[in-house]
Amino acid sequence: MKLGIAQLNLTVGDIDGNAARLLAAAKDAHAAGADLLLTPEMSVCGYPAEDLVLRHDFTAACEAAVRQLAADAPPDLALIVGYPERSDDGLFNAAALLRGGHVERVYRKHHLPNHSVFDERRVFDSGVAACVFSCGGVSFGLNICGDIWEPGPTTRAMEAGAEWLLVPNASPYHLNKERERLAVARSRQLEAGLPIVYANMVGGQDELVFDGASFVLDADGKVAAQCQAWQEGLFYVDLAGHRCSGPQHALPDEDAAVYDALVLAVRDYVGKNGFKGVHLGLSGGIDSALTLAIAADAIGPDRVHAVMMPSDYTAGISVEDSRDMVKRLGVRYSEIAIKPIYEAFVSQLAGEFAGRAADTTEENLQARARGTLLMALSNKFGTLVLTTGNKSEMAVGYATLYGDMAGGFAVLKDVAKTRVYRLANYRNSLSQVIPQRIIDRPPSAELRPDQTDQDSLPPYDVLDAILAAYVERDLSARDIVASGYDAAVVRKVIRMVDLAEYKRRQAPPGPRITPRNFGKDRRYPITSKYRPEGDLP
Repeated sequence: MKLGIAQLNLTVGDIDGNAARLLAAAKDAHAAGADLLLTPEMSVCGYPAEDLVLRHDFTAACEAAVRQLAADAPPDLALIVGYPERSDDGLFNAAALLRGGHVERVYRKHHLPNHSVFDERRVFDSGVAACVFSCGGVSFGLNICGDIWEPGPTTRAMEAGAEWLLVPNASPYHLNKERERLAVARSRQLEAGLPIVYANMVGGQDELVFDGASFVLDADGKVAAQCQAWQEGLFYVDLAGHRCSGPQHALPDEDAAVYDALVLAVRDYVGKNGFKGVHLGLSGGIDSALTLAIAADAIGPDRVHAVMMPSDYTAGISVEDSRDMVKRLGVRYSEIAIKPIYEAFVSQLAGEFAGRAADTTEENLQARARGTLLMALSNKFGTLVLTTGNKSEMAVGYATLYGDMAGGFAVLKDVAKTRVYRLANYRNSLSQVIPQRIIDRPPSAELRPDQTDQDSLPPYDVLDAILAAYVERDLSARDIVASGYDAAVVRKVIRMVDLAEYKRRQAPPGPRITPRNFGKDRRYPITSKYRPEGDLP
């Protein structure tokens, strides 16, 4: 038999639009000779719909869309769609089998993830029953996403007579996630002996980004079919017994995958939220240069407006390199000097600041002048302001509230500075859009004479290693020092991370590309007297 995998980019809350795309996919799959079409988790309403599923009008609209899909889809095609099912016994993350003009079966997700970016237990109830049906002479069982991350549901499907397991997913990307999924799927295949069809969503949804990369495991645990990452599409596989043949697309390497994730995240955040384009501040530094390249790749250079806002401390080469880069990309470019604005701020505050020496306050006024200009352009032209700060800076508070943090989407929010360099070099390997001097120069905020980041921060290779240990792996200060880092540096970094929590809480969302981002993943109190570095000598 022929089975289709619909790897679709769906939008949360666009019930009619999602249903139309599902129906079009069903008709295409039927025309291609498919007997069955598997679509992603929550394909009718998008994922994660979060508290929308608590609304009775929302779930009623989803159920109506499912019934209409059943009526409109080719009657001899078995179509699997996902939706929130509300019934007398609860609210469930469900997958429905549509066939013959009606809803034939409904499967309710058993294991509801409640960790990292997931909080399904907050809104859903757990299902308990297996769901098995026959199509094309093959018995199929259903699991949904998190069900295969724990033992039990797969075995129940096998015991109910399943010969193949279908798994609709909305599995968000992070570094090396495809390896984790494959390992988990193989553990379930060993548990129950069932070959597995794993269909994943693709696209950006707020700070999550879904990479697709759907696959099929045969009865021996081998990848019998591998769908593309980062691309929508209908993919077809032929099943014969416990064997399968299908497409074999190579997955991108790590840097390519991260870059693709950021591009897709920007494209969908801009497009799905209806922005006309983007504005961003171009400084002549590597962070804004990489952000500019991502933006141009995501939505096209004609919808990108880069703004250089020089001050007395802006180096001449920063302006030169910015002009060079915008010519290479073909984006719109403006230069707006901030000196008159900055001087007006300082003049108006002179009486309040009398008798006090200049300090970071005056540096931050420059950043806030720039933020105000960018937000004014956003208001006037209906664009989204992309902020350009990276994860390393966000971690330690090396950013200005209402200044360089002002904006709607933080493209590099989960990208450490050392990875920024890797991604810049990766993008230049495709075509030389970032001037090499931008990559080679020591990074600087250019808010005072001869300033470099390393005046205030440890070298980025050291800083990022400590941050990865403390933020992403929750290691103690003592353990970090034991791994070879200077105690004074560790103490300083941890203290900076903890003190900057109030800034991060006010930062715009940004795409998650690590297993622990600042946002849904890591939820720390702003007001806290706990001092993790206190156990250091």
